[in-house]
Amino acid sequence: MVLILLGGICWTIVYIELIFWGFKEKAYGMPFIALALNFTWEALHSYLGLKNDISNIQTWIILIWFILDTVIVCTYLIYGKKYFPKQSSKLYFMPWTIIIFLMSFVLQYCFVLEFGNLGKVYSAFIQNLIMSILFINMIVNRTTTAGQSLTIAINKWIGTLAFTILFGVIGGSKLILAIGIFCSVFDILYIYFLNSVKKSSRNRLNS
Repeated sequence: MVLILLGGICWTIVYIELIFWGFKEKAYGMPFIALALNFTWEALHSYLGLKNDISNIQTWIILIWFILDTVIVCTYLIYGKKYFPKQSSKLYFMPWTIIIFLMSFVLQYCFVLEFGNLGKVYSAFIQNLIMSILFINMIVNRTTTAGQSLTIAINKWIGTLAFTILFGVIGGSKLILAIGIFCSVFDILYIYFLNSVKKSSRNRLNS
């Protein structure tokens, strides 16, 4: 229960910070592919949880995440075009968005069909690893850190680490443990790179 609450609180902070910095700096802070996977995972498992296990605290945590993630999707829809190739943003932005969301939902549903209850856990950790890598890619490809913060990076790491201990160590899943360890590696790298870029930006402003 402690690990579930720790992970739930840390990820809720991540979402609130993404919303705050997204609207403040007019940018979306969660990489799009990861956002689509995240949003469809939460939509599917909020529905299944409310339908089958409404008394479970995880159901309500996921529902809160889904509500917050809906707002993060709005930041992507509002500000995402400026990160899309300029010559094709008007023509391809929405079709691309729809295809990725559709693909994400189909994959999440197939995880449930293929693995049952474990599908929720497996897909959550796989998309978490994808997110960890794409956050670093975002640092490399963007000219600014708009929409991102160290609070987001640190809480993502701690929240994922809590669930890694729960399912990988206590639950005994070697696959989850391996994915969780790599999530931590990339999350720590992201914290380091983000801190370095922000520090460099501050130094340029002060010089």
